[in-house]
Amino acid sequence: MQLEIFTFNPFSTNCYLLSSNGKCAIIDPSCQTEDEFDTLTDAVAASGCEVSTLLLTHAHIDHIFGCKRVSEKFDLPFLLHEEDVPLFENGPTQAAMFGVPLDVSGVAISPLTIGSTLAIGELLLEVVHTPGHSPGSVSFIEQNHRFVISGDVLFSGSVGRTDLWMGSMDVLLESISTQLLTLEDDFAVYSGHGPATTIGAERQSNPFLQSLQI
Repeated sequence: MQLEIFTFNPFSTNCYLLSSNGKCAIIDPSCQTEDEFDTLTDAVAASGCEVSTLLLTHAHIDHIFGCKRVSEKFDLPFLLHEEDVPLFENGPTQAAMFGVPLDVSGVAISPLTIGSTLAIGELLLEVVHTPGHSPGSVSFIEQNHRFVISGDVLFSGSVGRTDLWMGSMDVLLESISTQLLTLEDDFAVYSGHGPATTIGAERQSNPFLQSLQI
């Protein structure tokens, strides 16, 4: 297994290239510029793996900048929870509010099934619904290699913001409590922004989680 992390665009959003046994998945293609897109596709070429799956943890603009180019390049749809499809479709309006361009026209979206397992080579990613930051936010848990890709749900020392459309701190903390803090302390957490952490570190010291008592 290999996990490569790229931090792209003015929002410093993490994009993940997850590879195993000749297959790979691109998760949250945050590449905004041509150079960033080339960095990602060069890494795919260097891996020698076939891109078999395109995934989104959610559909805020900083996570979807590269969707059109990546989908066209690899001729695949993006898998996204159905509750975030309206966010995706309104991406250009989101982007205009920040004064940045975004084109998602023609990008095919397929629904993610909560509770399903996605095979990437030998890896098995369990899809769990973790709303609160957005209504359709999901996290991907790999039990055998003991990691979770959490999108903007859980960060090192923080949690996702909830002042955006359909955000809710109560819902977010419930998601973290029931879906993520049930994992053992040694599980690595790969977030949508910032450095990696562990479930144990966040359980012990994340100020947003201390009231959960888990």
